[in-house]
Amino acid sequence: MAVISQSTNQISPAAERMFHQSRLVGEWKGKWTGQNQEVGFKVVNIRGATAQVEYTHHGRTERGLAKVDGATITYGNVMIGTKDGKSAVMIFSSGGGKASAFLEKQAPPADDNRLIGSWGGHSSDTDGTASFKVLSVNGKEAEVSTTINGITTKGTGLVYKNVIMFGKTQISTEDGKSGKLIFQVGLKSFAVPMTKYPPVGTSSAVDKIA
Repeated sequence: MAVISQSTNQISPAAERMFHQSRLVGEWKGKWTGQNQEVGFKVVNIRGATAQVEYTHHGRTERGLAKVDGATITYGNVMIGTKDGKSAVMIFSSGGGKASAFLEKQAPPADDNRLIGSWGGHSSDTDGTASFKVLSVNGKEAEVSTTINGITTKGTGLVYKNVIMFGKTQISTEDGKSGKLIFQVGLKSFAVPMTKYPPVGTSSAVDKIA
């Protein structure tokens, strides 16, 4: 049995632009069509063509690695896909039998506030600085501002548990104090250790990455 880890996603900008694969990440729940049996599917993370998933059916949960193909994920006999990141369709196919289910995305746990604040770090690979500001978190969305090597970008990022994905960057934290920023330049990805700065008024460090 594969071990499910809470590692961050590695979705290429091209795959995100074409298929919006980040919309698949999260926990989905629903019922099989024509039945009263509940079914659940959780996409823990997507790393290239592989996803770590949890499939719950008939009162038991299977965990393992699934195949990512464009806008769908296939795990064993089931395939799931979503167009809007809010509702999804799951298809079960085995031999001559088929079944379908409609699922709704569940709200993430209310631990996202640990991401709110200003983060800063230095990349030894590019010899440049990076900052990531999380201004607010509202459900699955976060208002963010990133500054990498002097270039600032603002907008709305996608929240999943302890990870925020925004364009070609993503930040994650386990304790709300230290974290890791991953950003992509061309075909290369760089990881930057990040530190959360104290709130304004308790330290002048925030001003340094504003």
